[in-house]
Order: sequence, then structure tokens, then C-alpha cells
Amino acid sequence: MFKASIIADEKGQAKRLIPELASMGLVCSIDSDSRKAAATIPQQGLDLVLIVINGAHGSSELMNLAHIIKRDAHLPVVALLSREALNRLDAGMVIDDFVVEPWDATEVMARTKRLLTKTQEPGSEMIECGDLIIDLARCEVSVAGRLVTLTFKEFELLRFLASNKGRVFSREALLNEVWGYDYYGGDRTVDVHIRRLRSKLEDPTHTFIETVRNMGYKFKGSA
Repeated sequence: MFKASIIADEKGQAKRLIPELASMGLVCSIDSDSRKAAATIPQQGLDLVLIVINGAHGSSELMNLAHIIKRDAHLPVVALLSREALNRLDAGMVIDDFVVEPWDATEVMARTKRLLTKTQEPGSEMIECGDLIIDLARCEVSVAGRLVTLTFKEFELLRFLASNKGRVFSREALLNEVWGYDYYGGDRTVDVHIRRLRSKLEDPTHTFIETVRNMGYKFKGSA
């Protein structure tokens, strides 16, 4: 069984999903107080967060909540969008997937399983490359003993590259592997996330990600 929280200004339609999702293995609570949710979600032991965005009101606050969840809890976020919100969807929004109303519980569960499966690494729960340590069980990253705070997608991108050390991946391949084939956005997203990872992980004595001209990126792993 997986555990999730649904954040919604209006509980009506989202509340109807709860029994269906529970029957499929996703137990959900529902919260209409986004400020309270931002403070309590990291302590709830959740696997996923669903955020309802209707496009009429509260969208900015709820999208800000998605940023906070990723920064503080490192959890995948699925947006439950209204048709109006879909028309305003920004490729830069910090969400991992979305479902458009009328929300079908089977589709929500399928997308949930895809995201959660991608975060579960078989075998070793630790990747070590010199001073870089990636703790897969705790979703924590440190460099030379310094804890580094990453968003969920930054962590997933780093995990994927570090798990395939020395192999070159094009931007399109990274989009497919980390964001999914149905990602709504362009390959510039990869460049942005690589740049953020470098700014957080690397310094004059540590270089982990290498740009391969006209090809893409690879994990170098040497300090």
C-alpha cells in the first residue's frame, strides 16, 4: 500500500477519488489548508502528493506548495488539473505528472505507480562516487560530508546519471528516462536541471557531470 495526501481548496470531486484509489492500493488523506500542508507533509511519511489545480483561484499558492514539497520532502507531485488549468499549463511548473478532469482513479493510480516505481532502486541503497554519496533509501545527497538539498527531479536526474557512470545520454534520452515519455515540455528542462545540479554539487575540487559536445551529458564521477 502507498500513502498520499490530496491538497485541494475544494474537496468535492477530489474526495470522490479516495475510496477508489484505496481499493487500488493508494491510501489518501485530503487537506484544504495548503499552508498547514507545507509544514506537515515532510513528517507524514508519504509516498506521493496530489495537488488539485482548478485554474480559477489558488493556483499560484498551490504551485508554490509543489515547490516547497519538492524542496523539503523530496516527494513526487501529481497535479489534478481542471480544463481551464490545462490551458494555462506552464512547462516550467514543478510537477512530475498531471491528470486532466474528469479525473479517473485508474489513470491516477497508473501514473502514481509509474512515478513510484522510478524512485525505487533495486539492489544497493547507496551510490558512492568519491566524495559524493547518494543515499537512495533516505533520498539524501552529500558531498564531502556536506548535505545537499535537491528537488525531486534533481535527485532523480542525479541518481540516473550516477547509476550509469560513464555513459553518454542525449537530452531527449534523459527526458524519457527521468521525466517520462509523456512529459509536457522541451529538452531545455534538462539543461536547467543540469545547471542547478552543478551549482549545488560542484566546486573547484569536485566535478561530477560532464557535457559531451553535440551529444549530451554523462556522469564523470571523479573529484
